[in-house]
Amino acid sequence: MRSHVHRIKSHSMFKTKSIEHLVGQSQGEQGLQRVLQPYELILLGIGAVVGTGIFVITGVAAADYSGPAIILSFIISGLVCILAALCYAEFSAMVPVSGSAYTYCYASLGEIWAWIIGWDLILEYAVSISAVAVGWSAYVVSLLSDIGISLPPELVNPPGVEGGLLNLPAVLIILLITLVLIIGMKESARLNTLIVIINVTVILLFLALGYNHIETANWHPFMPFGWAGVFAGAAIVFFAYIGFDAVLTAAEEVENPQKNLPLGIIGSVVIVMILYVAVAAVLTGMVPSADFHQTSAPVASALNRIGITWGAALISVGALCGITSVILVTLYGQTRIFFAMARDGLLPRFFSDIHTTFKTPAKVTLVVGVVTSVLAGFVPLGMIAELVNIGTLAAFIIVAFGILVLRKVQPNAVRPFRCPLMPWIPILCIGSCACLILMLPAITQLRFIVWMLLGLCIYFVFGLRNSSNRESVPVSG
Repeated sequence: MRSHVHRIKSHSMFKTKSIEHLVGQSQGEQGLQRVLQPYELILLGIGAVVGTGIFVITGVAAADYSGPAIILSFIISGLVCILAALCYAEFSAMVPVSGSAYTYCYASLGEIWAWIIGWDLILEYAVSISAVAVGWSAYVVSLLSDIGISLPPELVNPPGVEGGLLNLPAVLIILLITLVLIIGMKESARLNTLIVIINVTVILLFLALGYNHIETANWHPFMPFGWAGVFAGAAIVFFAYIGFDAVLTAAEEVENPQKNLPLGIIGSVVIVMILYVAVAAVLTGMVPSADFHQTSAPVASALNRIGITWGAALISVGALCGITSVILVTLYGQTRIFFAMARDGLLPRFFSDIHTTFKTPAKVTLVVGVVTSVLAGFVPLGMIAELVNIGTLAAFIIVAFGILVLRKVQPNAVRPFRCPLMPWIPILCIGSCACLILMLPAITQLRFIVWMLLGLCIYFVFGLRNSSNRESVPVSG
């Protein structure tokens, strides 16, 4: 019998992609333009994080969990994010391409873990975009009502809620931001910069106004619920920090990424933590924390309490700007996750097409914009904060573990930025994130498991068969 040689496709779901290959992908026809400056990257991080959380969650956590020690809760959550940011910074400098944690896991842990984290991020970003757009709609409806313009309930509520047919403002804001993102990343960054400047100015003005009205008696007792309340509060206010990892989805569009990505991610987290701690300190000094049970807008309420009646309008402007920037950066991050996964063949290649004029992934941006606008317009969204929290914490754990693995298997790889205090920083990150996950409700943990199982089914049906990480190997017969 004559011997012959043919080739078959061989593939392991645990196979990694080399850093050289991942970087090479970003430099070809399917690569994105590097147009972002360091300050724009930091502002992207701030824009992704400073939204309604600082204006709403502060009061909820202070009243129900931490009391004045909400200051410590914000510090604890911020430190957890800094631990994760240090791990992300090492990866981002080594692998400056789109995809964030998904790409980093592909380089360190293998394709199956990359898929798991990518699917996790899809949940985190998609739910966030839709839910935040619904919040944006509520603020716009309230502001219009204050000036005598009432929108019909049919056009501001989803079906089944107060006679609603469609949440039109939520749909329109997502589609508008989608259009901006399609036109270009540079234009999107300029819009985000303007919005963030307005938002931070409002926060600084609140601090200036409130500082002179602090009564130290309001800080006693400082920890009415003990350390258990402080850590429970940290698990809740963690939601206010979510989004900083969206900075890394811009890795392929940053000038000098090896230097600027670590600066952008660590700088944005530190700035946001300082703002949050300052707001928490001033707010709980102005008003007894127990009084926050009576309001869903604690910052505006505190300003009204000291006689600044225009405070509510001021905070509404800041909150609206914050929400808009969160939608912009989160929608941007979602499209880059899809783009990276499609370029690797784990999702349909359609998602990785680059527009010939705008040089952006216009098709996937349009698809994500339409899908999330439909969710925001037609689906009642509730209990989403916990789902977003658990998705982000899981991403942090996998990235930190990936850093440990890559230090072991590729000790001589070039690392423009090195995570300090190895291996303790990644270990602390894993442990602290796991503790916060355990503090979340059991139903949230169950929903997350179901979502991940669905993702694994899609991977084995489509992704494993179409992955670009397959190789041809000769077989004799």
